[in-house]
Amino acid sequence: MGGTNHFNGLKTMGLFVLLWVVMLGLGSIIGGGQYLWIFAGLSVLGTIYGYWNSDKLAIRAMHARPVTEVEQPAMYRIVRELSREANQPMPRLYVSPTDAPNAFATGRNPQNAAVCCTTGILGLLDERELRGVLGHELMHVYNRDVLIGSVAAAFAGMITAVAQMMFFFGGGSNSRDNPLGPFAMLAMLFLAPIAATLIRMAISRTREYDADQDGATLTGDPLALASALRKLESGAARRPLPQEPQFENVSHLFIANPFRGEGMAKLFSTHPPMDERIGRLEAMARQNGHGGGDLGGGYTLN
Repeated sequence: MGGTNHFNGLKTMGLFVLLWVVMLGLGSIIGGGQYLWIFAGLSVLGTIYGYWNSDKLAIRAMHARPVTEVEQPAMYRIVRELSREANQPMPRLYVSPTDAPNAFATGRNPQNAAVCCTTGILGLLDERELRGVLGHELMHVYNRDVLIGSVAAAFAGMITAVAQMMFFFGGGSNSRDNPLGPFAMLAMLFLAPIAATLIRMAISRTREYDADQDGATLTGDPLALASALRKLESGAARRPLPQEPQFENVSHLFIANPFRGEGMAKLFSTHPPMDERIGRLEAMARQNGHGGGDLGGGYTLN
């Protein structure tokens, strides 16, 4: 089973074109573009490493450990059923020992995938809600979202690195001949990382909406995921992860924003607003002939 057609390829290509425009704009200022391909090469290598080892990096950051079916029978039962429904191999299952309620999936393809739940989410959700969350996470794997996230993160990192290099090394010989050079250099230093963050955020938000829809189609129960998202929004606010680099580097993988999400942090969150996600799921339930106001009356795929 694959994801629903959301024109993902076209939307993602457009966002990557914007990334290249920002990057080439930087390259036109620093050294006349002569160092641009050095950064591009490093970025490609970083993307390959991050993509190939994405499951290890995320699991290590969350101190997660593999669990057996005896330890987590509900997780195994749900994931086995959904994997069979999607005609995909069953991923490895992990639990992270943290009270912050969240979940994520990672891995470069369905054959090398892992799904991780925190102890916080396992204690917060009932089995039906957990099924909705796990369906969402499995669709991230089936839709190859890890690849998209890895490439977007690499581009964003490259753009930020080039902007910082411009600041420390003066922006190349061309900027000295241009009276606006120093101003352009400072503008790009501050604006380029923001642009990269916004584009990465847009990619991640698009994929979250798609995983919500595809996951609800897989489980046949959009209201269960909507109820889970409500609980996760309040639960993550009460027990956020500390905003440290090891968590920030994997935050886009989580089903809910793991940080407190106030002020500028909320503005630049890689996750779409929870109210919008819940509204879409409730509309989906109404279209399928189920009430969207509560979590009553489950249904499954035939």
